[in-house]
Amino acid sequence: MEHIARFFFGVSGNVIALFLFLSPVVTFWRIIRKRSTEDFSGVPYNMTLLNCLLSAWYGLPFVSPNNILVTTINGTGSLIEAIYVVIFLIFAERRIRLRMLGLLGVVTSIFAAVVLISLLALHGNGRKIFCGLAATIFSICMYASPLSIMRLVIKTKSVEFMPFLLSLSVFLCGTSWFIYGLLGRDPFIIIPNGCGSFLGLTQLVLYAMYRKNKGPAARPGKGEAAAAAAEVEDAKKVAAAVELADATTNKVADTVADGKVASQV
Repeated sequence: MEHIARFFFGVSGNVIALFLFLSPVVTFWRIIRKRSTEDFSGVPYNMTLLNCLLSAWYGLPFVSPNNILVTTINGTGSLIEAIYVVIFLIFAERRIRLRMLGLLGVVTSIFAAVVLISLLALHGNGRKIFCGLAATIFSICMYASPLSIMRLVIKTKSVEFMPFLLSLSVFLCGTSWFIYGLLGRDPFIIIPNGCGSFLGLTQLVLYAMYRKNKGPAARPGKGEAAAAAAEVEDAKKVAAAVELADATTNKVADTVADGKVASQV
């Protein structure tokens, strides 16, 4: 019975995660139609690609037995995100394209390093722990990406930039995989998706509190006007670029883009 329940939550997690992966289609259709990336950021798609690659690798039988559903959805997500990245590179300005190519190089290098280390230097449980930690770190980063939007909602008391369906999907996806991890007693699935479920629930609570205010946020005082205007404009860019489970905090994105660097469903 436990195996049936785990399979059910794994399949439901696959379906909801697929919706999240496909949610930026409108954005990329706009990019193709206008032949320009405008003010959209390519960082979230590169980071989500890395998260999907690491999670798909973790779910493989020789790394983590009985987690093939993790590999199926993240393998699909890797393909979808790779398409997004290619489209972004085609239509981005030269300066932005070079930066994104550099970031893509970091992403592929990190994934290649995890694969090689896990295959050549680790075996059994050690391999599972190493790959699980890598996947967990990037999954938490991906789930934490809406924090900047949540902060803006609290400050402006407006849900203009926080779509309800996206928040609901994040909550349902995180909860499905959290229960899947509990049934499989897998901490590397429980921890990141528990965080995702909590953050999704927090977004829904904020939406319930401020749902009546979906228009532009209230005007701030004179002393805060410039800062608030800039923050709202930034939030528009973040909300547009991170339409899928939006995919990493600005701090993590900047760190990776500088070359210093860090899903699961």
